[in-house]
Amino acid sequence: MNRWLIGARLRTLPAAVVPVALGAACAIDVPREQGWFGWGSEGVVVSADGAGPVWWRVGLALVVSLALQVGVNYANDYSDGVRGTDDVRVGPARLVAGGLASPSSVKKAAFAAFGVAAVAGLAIALTTSLWLLAAGAASIAAGWFYTGGSRPYGYMGLGEIFVFVFFGLVATVGTTYAAVESVTSLSVLMGCAAGALACALLVINNLRDIPTDREVGKLTLAVRLGEQRTRWFFVILIIAAFALLVVAAFDRSLALIGFAAAPLAIGPIGVVLRGAKGTELIEVLGSTGRLQLAFGLATTLGLVIGA
Repeated sequence: MNRWLIGARLRTLPAAVVPVALGAACAIDVPREQGWFGWGSEGVVVSADGAGPVWWRVGLALVVSLALQVGVNYANDYSDGVRGTDDVRVGPARLVAGGLASPSSVKKAAFAAFGVAAVAGLAIALTTSLWLLAAGAASIAAGWFYTGGSRPYGYMGLGEIFVFVFFGLVATVGTTYAAVESVTSLSVLMGCAAGALACALLVINNLRDIPTDREVGKLTLAVRLGEQRTRWFFVILIIAAFALLVVAAFDRSLALIGFAAAPLAIGPIGVVLRGAKGTELIEVLGSTGRLQLAFGLATTLGLVIGA
């Protein structure tokens, strides 16, 4: 496989696609005169045309999300590589640590991806609200300083917060806002569900790396919690995502179609609770990604046909 595709970590891309799909589905049947930002005579936002979703902006939101995910992956590869954190790895190869690419070229790739996200985000902001520029800048900064800078917050056990906020709430709610210039309670619920599953992916990755991370002083949440509590945290995140479907069903009952993905949760949960370690958890990472994608597709379908 091309080294840059390896560095992009294609298995993580569902974490970028799912929240955008959910956010777009939440926007269906929501006229642009409804929302929380500004109030008309009847307590709702009044737009110029009252039309439905703007789909080209949803497409740009997908570009933003994918570019941010790839940028974060390259940025982590660069920062962990130059620190020596990835010198001893259990998981897939890394560009810098594995000598597949120079640190400078990986750093440039990270900022190129962030640049793509910034341009696409600017186009959305210019046609909706300039407040989105702040959200975009925060997303890029959070992506870089996760493992970059002198005090990376990913080394302090705060990575899950970043993933939940930016690859859950911000990506989902931001997509809905890009589509209809409104924020809805349904989009917030779906953002939390997407964030929970995105966190589950990070938790598995960090569970696998507890021994090596502890040795180099990378105090991820998994290192802080310890192995057993991290395993249960993974289970709780998956259960929380499905529980949120029940709450969402009060708004759109067919959101419950998302439960069609539930059988895919049995395998990874079972492997994790049985105490899998090291390379055994690489497949769990893949199966959790497939669960996330299936959850996103099934729930999106339910939200669309139930609108």
